[in-house]
Amino acid sequence: MSDSMKEVVESLDPVSRRLVPPNIDLGALVPLKTTLELRDNLSLGLAYVTRAPTRLTNDIVTIARALAGDDAAKNLPHLRRCSKPSDLPPHLKSEFMNEGNGRAIHTGKSNWLYILLGPKDEMPYDELLRGLVNVDGIRDDIFIGIIPVPLLAPTSQVQANMWSQQFWQTVYRKNNPLGPHPSNICRTTSVVSRDASIWMTLAHQIAKKSQKAGFGEPIGAVIIKRTVPGKSEAARGSGSKEDFAKADEAATISTSLELMNGDGATGDTTTTDSDSLDNVPIEHVAAETNMTIPETTNGVEGSNTYEDSTKPDSHESDTSALDPEAKETTQIVAIAADARWHQQTKTGQTGNPMAHAALRAISMVAQKLVRAEDRAKSEPGIMDFETFQDKPLLQDEALVFEAEHPCPDGYLCHELELYLTHEPCTMCAMAILHSRMGRIVFRHRMPLTGGMSSEDRGHDLCGASELCDRGPCGGGQGLGLHWRKELNWSMLGWEWETDDVERLTVDPHLHA
Repeated sequence: MSDSMKEVVESLDPVSRRLVPPNIDLGALVPLKTTLELRDNLSLGLAYVTRAPTRLTNDIVTIARALAGDDAAKNLPHLRRCSKPSDLPPHLKSEFMNEGNGRAIHTGKSNWLYILLGPKDEMPYDELLRGLVNVDGIRDDIFIGIIPVPLLAPTSQVQANMWSQQFWQTVYRKNNPLGPHPSNICRTTSVVSRDASIWMTLAHQIAKKSQKAGFGEPIGAVIIKRTVPGKSEAARGSGSKEDFAKADEAATISTSLELMNGDGATGDTTTTDSDSLDNVPIEHVAAETNMTIPETTNGVEGSNTYEDSTKPDSHESDTSALDPEAKETTQIVAIAADARWHQQTKTGQTGNPMAHAALRAISMVAQKLVRAEDRAKSEPGIMDFETFQDKPLLQDEALVFEAEHPCPDGYLCHELELYLTHEPCTMCAMAILHSRMGRIVFRHRMPLTGGMSSEDRGHDLCGASELCDRGPCGGGQGLGLHWRKELNWSMLGWEWETDDVERLTVDPHLHA
Protein backbone atom coordinates (compact mmCIF):
# COMPACT_ATOMS: atom_id res chain seq x y z
CA MET A 1 0.00 0.00 0.00
CA SER A 2 1.44 3.37 -1.01
CA ASP A 3 2.04 6.13 1.52
CA SER A 4 -0.70 8.28 0.00
CA MET A 5 -3.18 5.41 0.24
CA LYS A 6 -2.12 4.73 3.84
CA GLU A 7 -2.88 8.37 4.64
CA VAL A 8 -6.36 7.99 3.14
CA VAL A 9 -7.03 4.77 5.08
CA GLU A 10 -5.94 6.37 8.35
CA SER A 11 -8.53 9.11 7.85
CA LEU A 12 -11.40 6.60 7.60
CA ASP A 13 -13.78 5.69 10.40
CA PRO A 14 -12.83 2.72 12.65
CA VAL A 15 -15.29 0.32 10.98
CA SER A 16 -13.94 1.05 7.52
CA ARG A 17 -10.33 0.66 8.68
CA ARG A 18 -11.20 -2.71 10.19
CA LEU A 19 -12.62 -3.97 6.89
CA VAL A 20 -9.95 -2.63 4.53
CA PRO A 21 -7.52 -5.39 3.45
CA PRO A 22 -3.74 -4.81 3.46
CA ASN A 23 -3.61 -4.54 -0.33
CA ILE A 24 -5.78 -2.01 -2.14
CA ASP A 25 -6.53 -2.70 -5.79
CA LEU A 26 -5.97 0.51 -7.77
CA GLY A 27 -8.06 1.63 -10.73
CA ALA A 28 -9.05 4.67 -12.77
CA LEU A 29 -12.40 6.48 -12.98
CA VAL A 30 -13.98 7.07 -16.39
CA PRO A 31 -17.05 9.39 -16.35
CA LEU A 32 -20.16 7.91 -17.92
CA LYS A 33 -21.58 9.60 -21.01
CA THR A 34 -25.20 10.75 -21.08
CA THR A 35 -27.73 9.67 -23.69
CA LEU A 36 -27.71 13.18 -25.19
CA GLU A 37 -23.94 13.29 -25.45
CA LEU A 38 -23.99 10.09 -27.48
CA ARG A 39 -26.99 10.81 -29.71
CA ASP A 40 -27.86 14.52 -29.97
CA ASN A 41 -24.52 16.28 -30.27
CA LEU A 42 -25.72 18.16 -33.37
CA SER A 43 -29.30 19.38 -33.75
CA LEU A 44 -29.89 21.92 -36.54
CA GLY A 45 -32.55 24.54 -37.07
CA LEU A 46 -33.09 27.51 -39.38
CA ALA A 47 -32.47 31.14 -38.43
CA TYR A 48 -32.92 34.53 -40.11
CA VAL A 49 -29.93 36.80 -40.71
CA THR A 50 -29.74 40.31 -42.11
CA ARG A 51 -27.04 42.93 -42.67
CA ALA A 52 -26.80 46.58 -41.73
CA PRO A 53 -24.27 49.30 -40.96
CA THR A 54 -22.73 48.98 -37.52
CA ARG A 55 -24.56 52.07 -36.22
CA LEU A 56 -27.94 50.40 -36.91
CA THR A 57 -27.23 47.17 -35.03
CA ASN A 58 -29.23 48.11 -31.94
CA ASP A 59 -32.24 49.09 -34.05
CA ILE A 60 -32.18 45.71 -35.81
CA VAL A 61 -31.89 43.78 -32.54
CA THR A 62 -34.81 45.76 -31.10
CA ILE A 63 -36.98 44.74 -34.05
CA ALA A 64 -36.03 41.10 -33.64
CA ARG A 65 -36.86 41.23 -29.96
CA ALA A 66 -40.25 42.81 -30.60
CA LEU A 67 -41.18 40.10 -33.10
CA ALA A 68 -39.91 37.03 -31.33
CA GLY A 69 -40.72 38.02 -27.76
CA ASP A 70 -38.51 37.59 -24.72
CA ASP A 71 -38.43 33.81 -24.79
CA ALA A 72 -37.08 33.54 -28.32
CA ALA A 73 -35.01 36.74 -28.55
CA LYS A 74 -32.53 35.30 -26.10
CA ASN A 75 -32.40 31.95 -27.80
CA LEU A 76 -29.17 30.55 -29.22
CA PRO A 77 -26.85 32.23 -26.68
CA HIS A 78 -23.96 30.10 -27.95
CA LEU A 79 -24.06 31.91 -31.32
CA ARG A 80 -22.67 35.40 -31.84
CA ARG A 81 -25.30 37.99 -32.62
CA CYS A 82 -23.08 39.93 -35.02
CA SER A 83 -20.41 38.92 -37.50
CA LYS A 84 -18.11 40.87 -39.80
CA PRO A 85 -18.40 39.95 -43.48
CA SER A 86 -14.82 38.68 -43.38
CA ASP A 87 -15.65 36.33 -40.47
CA LEU A 88 -18.49 34.50 -42.23
CA PRO A 89 -17.96 30.85 -43.15
CA PRO A 90 -16.70 30.59 -46.75
CA HIS A 91 -19.93 29.18 -48.16
CA LEU A 92 -22.04 31.96 -46.59
CA LYS A 93 -19.59 34.62 -47.73
CA SER A 94 -19.83 33.36 -51.30
CA GLU A 95 -23.64 33.17 -51.15
CA PHE A 96 -24.27 36.56 -49.54
CA MET A 97 -21.74 38.39 -51.71
CA ASN A 98 -23.82 37.80 -54.82
CA GLU A 99 -27.07 39.16 -53.39
CA GLY A 100 -27.98 42.86 -53.60
CA ASN A 101 -25.05 45.15 -52.86
CA GLY A 102 -23.19 42.30 -51.18
CA ARG A 103 -20.08 42.63 -53.34
CA ALA A 104 -19.53 46.22 -52.24
CA ILE A 105 -20.09 45.24 -48.60
CA HIS A 106 -17.50 42.46 -48.77
CA THR A 107 -14.73 44.53 -50.35
CA GLY A 108 -12.38 46.87 -48.57
CA LYS A 109 -12.79 47.89 -44.96
CA SER A 110 -16.49 47.33 -44.47
CA ASN A 111 -18.53 49.04 -41.76
CA TRP A 112 -21.39 46.57 -42.22
CA LEU A 113 -22.31 43.67 -39.99
CA TYR A 114 -24.31 40.50 -40.48
CA ILE A 115 -26.84 40.12 -37.68
CA LEU A 116 -28.41 36.88 -36.45
CA LEU A 117 -32.08 37.72 -35.89
CA GLY A 118 -33.40 34.51 -34.34
CA PRO A 119 -35.05 31.17 -35.08
CA LYS A 120 -37.11 31.13 -38.27
CA ASP A 121 -40.05 29.42 -36.58
CA GLU A 122 -40.35 32.23 -34.03
CA MET A 123 -40.43 35.19 -36.46
CA PRO A 124 -43.14 35.76 -39.13
CA TYR A 125 -41.36 36.76 -42.33
CA ASP A 126 -43.87 39.44 -43.39
CA GLU A 127 -43.69 41.18 -40.03
CA LEU A 128 -39.92 40.99 -40.03
CA LEU A 129 -39.81 42.59 -43.48
CA ARG A 130 -42.15 45.40 -42.43
CA GLY A 131 -40.00 46.10 -39.38
CA LEU A 132 -36.79 46.32 -41.38
CA VAL A 133 -38.41 48.68 -43.93
CA ASN A 134 -38.74 51.26 -41.15
CA VAL A 135 -34.99 51.34 -40.50
CA ASP A 136 -33.30 54.22 -42.30
CA GLY A 137 -30.16 53.10 -44.06
CA ILE A 138 -31.27 49.64 -45.23
CA ARG A 139 -34.85 50.12 -46.53
CA ASP A 140 -33.60 50.48 -50.11
CA ASP A 141 -31.63 47.25 -50.00
CA ILE A 142 -33.14 44.93 -47.39
CA PHE A 143 -31.41 41.59 -47.10
CA ILE A 144 -32.91 38.60 -45.26
CA GLY A 145 -31.12 35.27 -45.42
CA ILE A 146 -31.98 31.88 -43.96
CA ILE A 147 -29.14 29.72 -42.64
CA PRO A 148 -28.91 26.43 -40.70
CA VAL A 149 -27.53 26.83 -37.18
CA PRO A 150 -26.80 24.42 -34.29
CA LEU A 151 -29.57 24.62 -31.69
CA LEU A 152 -27.43 23.25 -28.85
CA ALA A 153 -24.27 24.75 -27.42
CA PRO A 154 -20.94 23.08 -28.28
CA THR A 155 -19.38 20.80 -25.70
CA SER A 156 -15.74 21.53 -26.60
CA GLN A 157 -13.57 24.22 -28.15
CA VAL A 158 -12.84 21.96 -31.10
CA GLN A 159 -16.53 21.54 -31.79
CA ALA A 160 -17.12 25.29 -31.52
CA ASN A 161 -14.37 25.98 -34.07
CA MET A 162 -15.81 23.39 -36.42
CA TRP A 163 -19.33 24.82 -36.20
CA SER A 164 -17.95 28.34 -36.76
CA GLN A 165 -16.60 27.14 -40.11
CA GLN A 166 -19.70 25.14 -41.02
CA PHE A 167 -22.58 27.31 -39.81
CA TRP A 168 -22.04 30.55 -37.89
CA GLN A 169 -19.61 31.95 -35.36
CA THR A 170 -20.03 29.77 -32.28
CA VAL A 171 -18.86 30.35 -28.72
CA TYR A 172 -17.75 27.62 -26.31
CA ARG A 173 -18.39 28.65 -22.71
CA LYS A 174 -16.92 25.57 -21.05
CA ASN A 175 -20.36 24.19 -20.37
CA ASN A 176 -22.16 21.06 -21.46
CA PRO A 177 -25.86 21.35 -22.37
CA LEU A 178 -25.95 17.60 -22.95
CA GLY A 179 -24.75 16.51 -19.53
CA PRO A 180 -23.19 17.56 -16.22
CA HIS A 181 -21.03 20.67 -16.13
CA PRO A 182 -17.42 19.83 -17.15
CA SER A 183 -15.91 21.63 -14.15
CA ASN A 184 -18.30 19.70 -11.90
CA ILE A 185 -17.15 16.37 -13.37
CA CYS A 186 -13.47 17.32 -13.12
CA ARG A 187 -13.74 18.55 -9.54
CA THR A 188 -15.83 15.63 -8.33
CA THR A 189 -13.69 13.04 -10.10
CA SER A 190 -10.62 14.35 -8.28
CA VAL A 191 -12.48 13.99 -4.97
CA VAL A 192 -13.90 10.53 -5.60
CA SER A 193 -10.68 9.14 -7.08
CA ARG A 194 -8.78 9.60 -3.80
CA ASP A 195 -10.53 6.68 -2.13
CA ALA A 196 -12.61 5.00 -4.85
CA SER A 197 -10.16 2.09 -4.95
CA ILE A 198 -10.80 1.40 -1.27
CA TRP A 199 -14.55 1.10 -1.67
CA MET A 200 -14.29 -0.91 -4.87
CA THR A 201 -11.92 -3.30 -3.12
CA LEU A 202 -14.44 -3.75 -0.29
CA ALA A 203 -17.26 -4.32 -2.80
CA HIS A 204 -15.14 -6.95 -4.56
CA GLN A 205 -14.29 -8.56 -1.21
CA ILE A 206 -17.89 -8.88 -0.03
CA ALA A 207 -18.96 -10.20 -3.44
CA LYS A 208 -16.44 -13.05 -3.26
CA LYS A 209 -17.49 -13.94 0.29
CA SER A 210 -21.17 -14.12 -0.68
CA GLN A 211 -20.42 -16.32 -3.68
CA LYS A 212 -18.32 -18.64 -1.54
CA ALA A 213 -21.12 -18.89 1.03
CA GLY A 214 -23.62 -19.71 -1.71
CA PHE A 215 -25.83 -16.70 -0.99
CA GLY A 216 -25.71 -15.13 -4.43
CA GLU A 217 -23.76 -14.06 -7.49
CA PRO A 218 -20.32 -12.42 -7.08
CA ILE A 219 -21.79 -8.91 -6.87
CA GLY A 220 -21.11 -6.45 -4.06
CA ALA A 221 -22.18 -2.95 -3.05
CA VAL A 222 -20.76 -0.33 -0.69
CA ILE A 223 -22.45 2.93 0.32
CA ILE A 224 -20.44 5.72 1.94
CA LYS A 225 -21.09 9.18 3.32
CA ARG A 226 -18.65 11.90 2.34
CA THR A 227 -18.80 14.94 4.64
CA VAL A 228 -17.43 18.17 3.18
CA PRO A 229 -16.74 20.87 5.81
CA GLY A 230 -18.69 24.05 5.22
CA LYS A 231 -21.22 22.43 2.91
CA SER A 232 -24.82 23.54 3.28
CA GLU A 233 -26.86 21.40 5.65
CA ALA A 234 -30.19 22.61 4.32
CA ALA A 235 -30.93 19.49 2.32
CA ARG A 236 -30.32 17.19 5.26
CA GLY A 237 -33.66 17.93 6.87
CA SER A 238 -36.95 16.35 5.96
CA GLY A 239 -36.06 16.04 2.30
CA SER A 240 -38.90 18.34 1.24
CA LYS A 241 -38.84 20.47 -1.89
CA GLU A 242 -38.23 23.54 0.27
CA ASP A 243 -35.14 21.95 1.81
CA PHE A 244 -33.72 21.03 -1.58
CA ALA A 245 -34.47 24.54 -2.89
CA LYS A 246 -32.50 26.10 -0.03
CA ALA A 247 -29.58 23.80 -0.72
CA ASP A 248 -29.70 24.69 -4.42
CA GLU A 249 -29.62 28.40 -3.59
CA ALA A 250 -26.67 28.00 -1.24
CA ALA A 251 -24.78 25.92 -3.78
CA THR A 252 -25.45 28.47 -6.52
CA ILE A 253 -24.15 31.35 -4.40
CA SER A 254 -21.03 29.38 -3.50
CA THR A 255 -20.34 28.42 -7.11
CA SER A 256 -20.87 32.01 -8.28
CA LEU A 257 -18.36 33.28 -5.73
CA GLU A 258 -15.88 30.66 -6.89
CA LEU A 259 -16.26 31.75 -10.50
CA MET A 260 -15.99 35.44 -9.62
CA ASN A 261 -12.79 34.75 -7.71
CA GLY A 262 -10.93 33.56 -10.76
CA ASP A 263 -12.29 30.23 -11.95
CA GLY A 264 -13.59 31.81 -15.13
CA ALA A 265 -14.92 28.48 -16.32
CA THR A 266 -17.93 29.99 -18.00
CA GLY A 267 -16.54 33.24 -19.27
CA ASP A 268 -14.39 32.04 -22.14
CA THR A 269 -15.64 33.56 -25.39
CA THR A 270 -12.74 32.07 -27.36
CA THR A 271 -11.90 35.37 -29.10
CA THR A 272 -9.50 38.22 -28.44
CA ASP A 273 -10.91 40.91 -30.71
CA SER A 274 -13.40 42.87 -28.62
CA ASP A 275 -13.08 46.39 -29.94
CA SER A 276 -16.43 46.49 -31.73
CA LEU A 277 -19.97 45.29 -31.34
CA ASP A 278 -19.57 42.51 -33.89
CA ASN A 279 -17.20 40.65 -31.60
CA VAL A 280 -19.36 40.50 -28.50
CA PRO A 281 -21.59 37.54 -27.70
CA ILE A 282 -25.32 37.70 -28.22
CA GLU A 283 -26.03 38.42 -24.55
CA HIS A 284 -23.69 41.43 -24.57
CA VAL A 285 -25.54 42.96 -27.50
CA ALA A 286 -28.75 42.26 -25.60
CA ALA A 287 -27.36 44.24 -22.68
CA GLU A 288 -26.67 47.17 -25.00
CA THR A 289 -30.32 47.16 -26.04
CA ASN A 290 -31.78 46.59 -22.55
CA MET A 291 -32.67 43.03 -23.40
CA THR A 292 -32.89 40.39 -20.69
CA ILE A 293 -31.47 36.96 -21.41
CA PRO A 294 -34.33 34.44 -20.97
CA GLU A 295 -34.18 30.70 -20.44
CA THR A 296 -33.59 28.57 -23.50
CA THR A 297 -34.17 24.90 -23.93
CA ASN A 298 -31.56 22.49 -25.14
CA GLY A 299 -33.88 19.92 -26.59
CA VAL A 300 -34.38 18.54 -23.06
CA GLU A 301 -37.47 19.62 -21.18
CA GLY A 302 -36.72 21.99 -18.34
CA SER A 303 -33.01 22.42 -19.04
CA ASN A 304 -31.27 25.73 -19.56
CA THR A 305 -28.02 26.25 -21.43
CA TYR A 306 -27.22 29.50 -19.68
CA GLU A 307 -28.02 28.19 -16.24
CA ASP A 308 -26.04 24.99 -16.78
CA SER A 309 -22.97 27.00 -17.81
CA THR A 310 -22.57 28.46 -14.34
CA LYS A 311 -24.48 26.21 -11.98
CA PRO A 312 -23.48 22.61 -11.37
CA ASP A 313 -26.01 20.11 -10.08
CA SER A 314 -26.94 21.18 -6.57
CA HIS A 315 -26.06 17.88 -4.92
CA GLU A 316 -22.58 17.95 -6.51
CA SER A 317 -21.53 21.46 -5.44
CA ASP A 318 -18.24 21.58 -3.59
CA THR A 319 -18.14 24.39 -1.06
CA SER A 320 -15.08 23.26 0.84
CA ALA A 321 -13.40 26.48 -0.33
CA LEU A 322 -15.30 28.21 2.47
CA ASP A 323 -12.83 26.66 4.94
CA PRO A 324 -9.54 25.70 3.26
CA GLU A 325 -8.14 24.29 6.52
CA ALA A 326 -10.97 21.79 7.05
CA LYS A 327 -10.70 18.28 5.64
CA GLU A 328 -13.46 16.08 4.35
CA THR A 329 -14.25 12.79 6.04
CA THR A 330 -15.74 9.57 4.70
CA GLN A 331 -17.60 6.86 6.54
CA ILE A 332 -19.04 3.58 5.35
CA VAL A 333 -22.83 3.45 5.81
CA ALA A 334 -23.72 0.07 4.34
CA ILE A 335 -22.09 -2.91 2.69
CA ALA A 336 -24.08 -5.70 1.07
CA ALA A 337 -23.58 -8.62 -1.27
CA ASP A 338 -25.95 -10.25 -3.70
CA ALA A 339 -28.23 -12.77 -1.92
CA ARG A 340 -30.60 -13.89 -4.68
CA TRP A 341 -30.00 -17.58 -3.95
CA HIS A 342 -30.33 -17.41 -0.15
CA GLN A 343 -33.18 -19.53 1.24
CA GLN A 344 -34.02 -20.98 -2.16
CA THR A 345 -32.67 -23.63 -4.45
CA LYS A 346 -30.56 -22.42 -7.32
CA THR A 347 -32.82 -23.82 -10.00
CA GLY A 348 -34.02 -20.78 -11.95
CA GLN A 349 -32.10 -18.23 -13.96
CA THR A 350 -32.85 -15.09 -11.96
CA GLY A 351 -33.18 -15.95 -8.29
CA ASN A 352 -34.82 -13.52 -5.87
CA PRO A 353 -34.83 -10.08 -7.60
CA MET A 354 -35.43 -8.26 -4.31
CA ALA A 355 -32.12 -9.50 -2.94
CA HIS A 356 -29.84 -7.73 -5.40
CA ALA A 357 -26.81 -6.13 -3.77
CA ALA A 358 -27.86 -2.52 -4.46
CA LEU A 359 -31.36 -3.05 -3.03
CA ARG A 360 -30.02 -4.76 0.09
CA ALA A 361 -27.55 -1.92 0.70
CA ILE A 362 -30.23 0.77 0.30
CA SER A 363 -32.56 -1.10 2.65
CA MET A 364 -29.82 -1.33 5.27
CA VAL A 365 -29.38 2.45 5.10
CA ALA A 366 -33.14 2.85 5.59
CA GLN A 367 -33.09 0.58 8.63
CA LYS A 368 -30.33 2.66 10.17
CA LEU A 369 -32.42 5.79 9.72
CA VAL A 370 -35.41 4.12 11.34
CA ARG A 371 -33.22 2.93 14.18
CA ALA A 372 -31.93 6.47 14.73
CA GLU A 373 -35.50 7.70 15.17
CA ASP A 374 -35.77 5.37 18.17
CA ARG A 375 -39.12 4.00 17.11
CA ALA A 376 -40.89 1.44 19.25
CA LYS A 377 -39.67 -2.01 18.27
CA SER A 378 -42.16 -4.53 16.97
CA GLU A 379 -41.70 -8.27 16.93
CA PRO A 380 -41.24 -9.46 13.35
CA GLY A 381 -43.50 -12.26 12.22
CA ILE A 382 -42.09 -15.68 11.58
CA MET A 383 -41.62 -16.13 7.85
CA ASP A 384 -40.44 -19.21 5.99
CA PHE A 385 -38.99 -17.01 3.26
CA GLU A 386 -37.68 -13.47 3.72
CA THR A 387 -38.24 -11.65 0.44
CA PHE A 388 -35.95 -8.67 0.83
CA GLN A 389 -33.03 -10.39 2.55
CA ASP A 390 -32.02 -7.03 4.00
CA LYS A 391 -30.63 -8.38 7.28
CA PRO A 392 -26.86 -8.94 7.51
CA LEU A 393 -25.82 -12.38 6.28
CA LEU A 394 -22.05 -11.97 6.43
CA GLN A 395 -19.80 -10.75 9.23
CA ASP A 396 -18.69 -7.68 7.24
CA GLU A 397 -22.33 -6.72 6.63
CA ALA A 398 -23.16 -7.10 10.32
CA LEU A 399 -20.17 -5.01 11.41
CA VAL A 400 -21.25 -2.06 9.27
CA PHE A 401 -24.96 -2.55 9.97
CA GLU A 402 -24.45 -2.29 13.75
CA ALA A 403 -22.64 1.05 13.44
CA GLU A 404 -24.79 4.15 13.64
CA HIS A 405 -25.62 6.26 10.60
CA PRO A 406 -23.20 9.25 10.40
CA CYS A 407 -25.97 11.67 9.39
CA PRO A 408 -29.42 10.29 10.20
CA ASP A 409 -31.35 13.52 9.53
CA GLY A 410 -31.43 13.44 5.73
CA TYR A 411 -33.59 11.74 3.14
CA LEU A 412 -32.62 8.07 2.69
CA CYS A 413 -29.46 8.08 0.47
CA HIS A 414 -29.30 11.78 -0.31
CA GLU A 415 -25.67 12.81 -1.03
CA LEU A 416 -24.37 9.27 -0.43
CA GLU A 417 -22.09 7.41 -2.84
CA LEU A 418 -22.65 3.90 -4.16
CA TYR A 419 -19.84 1.60 -5.29
CA LEU A 420 -20.84 -1.56 -7.17
CA THR A 421 -18.90 -4.39 -8.72
CA HIS A 422 -21.39 -4.57 -11.61
CA GLU A 423 -23.62 -2.09 -13.43
CA PRO A 424 -27.04 -2.25 -11.74
CA CYS A 425 -30.06 -3.54 -13.62
CA THR A 426 -32.92 -1.22 -14.57
CA MET A 427 -34.92 -2.09 -11.44
CA CYS A 428 -31.99 -1.34 -9.14
CA ALA A 429 -31.05 1.76 -11.16
CA MET A 430 -34.48 3.28 -10.59
CA ALA A 431 -34.35 2.37 -6.89
CA ILE A 432 -30.97 4.11 -6.69
CA LEU A 433 -32.46 7.23 -8.31
CA HIS A 434 -35.51 7.25 -6.04
CA SER A 435 -33.28 6.93 -2.99
CA ARG A 436 -31.53 10.19 -4.06
CA MET A 437 -28.07 8.69 -4.28
CA GLY A 438 -25.50 11.37 -5.10
CA ARG A 439 -22.87 9.42 -7.07
CA ILE A 440 -22.40 5.93 -8.44
CA VAL A 441 -19.27 3.99 -9.43
CA PHE A 442 -19.25 0.48 -10.90
CA ARG A 443 -16.64 -1.79 -12.40
CA HIS A 444 -18.22 -4.27 -14.81
CA ARG A 445 -20.62 -3.08 -17.49
CA MET A 446 -23.72 -5.18 -18.12
CA PRO A 447 -24.59 -4.10 -21.68
CA LEU A 448 -27.58 -6.46 -21.98
CA THR A 449 -29.25 -5.63 -18.67
CA GLY A 450 -27.60 -2.55 -17.10
CA GLY A 451 -29.48 0.71 -16.65
CA MET A 452 -26.71 3.28 -16.05
CA SER A 453 -24.74 3.27 -19.33
CA SER A 454 -25.97 5.16 -22.39
CA GLU A 455 -24.17 3.38 -25.23
CA ASP A 456 -26.34 1.55 -27.75
CA ARG A 457 -26.66 -2.13 -26.98
CA GLY A 458 -25.02 -4.37 -29.54
CA HIS A 459 -26.49 -7.67 -30.67
CA ASP A 460 -25.41 -11.07 -29.36
CA LEU A 461 -23.28 -9.55 -26.62
CA CYS A 462 -23.54 -12.75 -24.63
CA GLY A 463 -20.79 -14.19 -26.82
CA ALA A 464 -22.81 -17.09 -28.17
CA SER A 465 -21.30 -18.38 -31.41
CA GLU A 466 -24.78 -19.13 -32.71
CA LEU A 467 -28.24 -17.80 -31.86
CA CYS A 468 -28.58 -17.46 -28.09
CA ASP A 469 -30.70 -20.18 -26.52
CA ARG A 470 -32.80 -17.40 -24.96
CA GLY A 471 -33.63 -15.91 -28.34
CA PRO A 472 -32.28 -12.69 -29.90
CA CYS A 473 -30.38 -10.68 -27.32
CA GLY A 474 -29.04 -7.14 -27.29
CA GLY A 475 -30.00 -4.25 -29.49
CA GLY A 476 -31.71 -0.99 -28.59
CA GLN A 477 -30.42 2.07 -26.79
CA GLY A 478 -28.84 2.30 -23.37
CA LEU A 479 -30.93 4.02 -20.72
CA GLY A 480 -28.25 6.24 -19.18
CA LEU A 481 -30.16 6.54 -15.91
CA HIS A 482 -27.24 8.07 -14.02
CA TRP A 483 -28.02 11.48 -15.57
CA ARG A 484 -31.40 12.18 -17.17
CA LYS A 485 -32.67 15.75 -16.92
CA GLU A 486 -36.25 14.67 -17.60
CA LEU A 487 -36.24 12.59 -14.42
CA ASN A 488 -36.62 14.11 -10.97
CA TRP A 489 -33.04 13.31 -9.96
CA SER A 490 -29.64 13.13 -11.61
CA MET A 491 -26.33 11.87 -10.30
CA LEU A 492 -22.80 11.62 -11.58
CA GLY A 493 -21.54 8.20 -12.60
CA TRP A 494 -18.20 6.56 -13.37
CA GLU A 495 -16.88 3.25 -14.58
CA TRP A 496 -13.93 1.99 -12.53
CA GLU A 497 -11.31 0.45 -14.81
CA THR A 498 -8.46 -1.80 -13.71
CA ASP A 499 -6.35 -4.59 -15.15
CA ASP A 500 -4.89 -5.70 -11.81
CA VAL A 501 -7.99 -7.20 -10.22
CA GLU A 502 -9.66 -10.52 -10.90
CA ARG A 503 -12.80 -10.11 -12.98
CA LEU A 504 -16.03 -11.15 -11.30
CA THR A 505 -17.59 -12.99 -14.22
CA VAL A 506 -21.35 -13.46 -14.34
CA ASP A 507 -23.83 -14.50 -17.03
CA PRO A 508 -24.16 -11.57 -19.52
CA HIS A 509 -27.94 -11.96 -19.25
CA LEU A 510 -27.88 -11.60 -15.48
CA HIS A 511 -29.69 -8.64 -13.93
CA ALA A 512 -27.26 -7.24 -11.41
